[in-house]
Amino acid sequence: MCMKVLKTNPGPQASAMDFALTTLRLMCLAWLWPVALLKGSNTQNQRRHKDVYLGEKTRHKHGGRIDFKMKKSDSTKSLLIKSEQLLRIEDHDFAMRPGFGGSAIPVGIDVQVESIDSISEVNMDFTMTLYLRHYWQDDRLAFPSSSNKSRTFDARLVKKIWVPDVFFVHSKRSFIHDTTMENIMLRVYPDGNILYSVRITVTALCSMDFSRFPLDTQNCSLELESCWYNRLYINFILRRHIFFFMLQTYFPTMLMVMLSWVSFWIDRRAVPARVSLGITTVLTMTTIITGVSASMPQVSYVKAVDIYLWASFLFVFLSVIEYAAVNYFTTVEEMKKLQKGKLPVSYNASQAMAYDGCFHDDIDVSPFPELPTTPSTTRTIPARASSTDPPPTEGTRLWRKRSMGKNIRFIMSNSYMIDSYSRILFPVAYLLFNIIYWCIYS
Repeated sequence: MCMKVLKTNPGPQASAMDFALTTLRLMCLAWLWPVALLKGSNTQNQRRHKDVYLGEKTRHKHGGRIDFKMKKSDSTKSLLIKSEQLLRIEDHDFAMRPGFGGSAIPVGIDVQVESIDSISEVNMDFTMTLYLRHYWQDDRLAFPSSSNKSRTFDARLVKKIWVPDVFFVHSKRSFIHDTTMENIMLRVYPDGNILYSVRITVTALCSMDFSRFPLDTQNCSLELESCWYNRLYINFILRRHIFFFMLQTYFPTMLMVMLSWVSFWIDRRAVPARVSLGITTVLTMTTIITGVSASMPQVSYVKAVDIYLWASFLFVFLSVIEYAAVNYFTTVEEMKKLQKGKLPVSYNASQAMAYDGCFHDDIDVSPFPELPTTPSTTRTIPARASSTDPPPTEGTRLWRKRSMGKNIRFIMSNSYMIDSYSRILFPVAYLLFNIIYWCIYS
């Protein structure tokens, strides 16, 4: 068209019109150009604000840190999906056991004890942490593998397949560890063999026999059972160490019994000393018995430690009774002497325990005055029974037998001998008791 215009040689009027159109076009372009730039900048700002908003939202969701890997797909989840496809999880009904309707599925169980956390005599239970492993075969989970390598999964896949319904019999409390995730492992082999391992802490009942406590041995069993009605017993033989109880119970008890014997060497006149010593040992033994009973279950039979404690308490109690008998017999003896007049009139009853064969420098023992002879006190010497009895030959000794009652009356009239005999009888009797006790229960 331009060529045509040039050939026709237009006049001045046509050139003026072209110039006016060109000028109008330039003015339109100059007016539309800022509008296009403004729209472009607004679109870019909107995209930038949207990215900032998404970034703020992601930052708040993930604790102030923007994880750019969030844009990618979860590799673990995609691997799980691939594993489910590989094991054909959706193709089978894993609510039923393998080979349902046929013979029973043999399930092997392996237990590895990690620790025995506590043993409670009061509650009669024990707590332990263990690894419980199951072995069985499920042909539905077999998969092709060129390298014949197994595949390991976590608890997410366990919830989608069949696992044995094993539970602990007589379990009080049990839980599966879940820090930092559930301690469950599932390992599947290409031929369908499965290893299922779980880490559990269980508190189980243990029926204990305390008749020989603390010299006892307990047999605690952990029982596992399935709705197949088969039960597996795992026995634990627990033998108690005696050294702790020797320090806490037996040695203090022995010392208290020996301490009660000290009163046999204290003067009979020292009433406050001997009484306070006896009461102190009795109260101490009571405290020991109460402490041991508080840490033991309430059973209806007698324990070995009860026998030892109560026998020792009896020895301590008898030492107090011994002094009560000494004090009583001494008082009776001195009162009889006072009534018969064998003691001077100036004799003080508070000094009644001086005549025991011991040296007392605070009492003046004066010779007794002679008693007047009266017809009532005169004794006639009986004649010999027979003058024909042969006299005793040389080297012959005459023995006078005393009855049991005369021996008792003799000891009562000489009460200081009770302490002398107690110094020997009490230790010998307690030593004999210990020999018999430890021979029976050790």
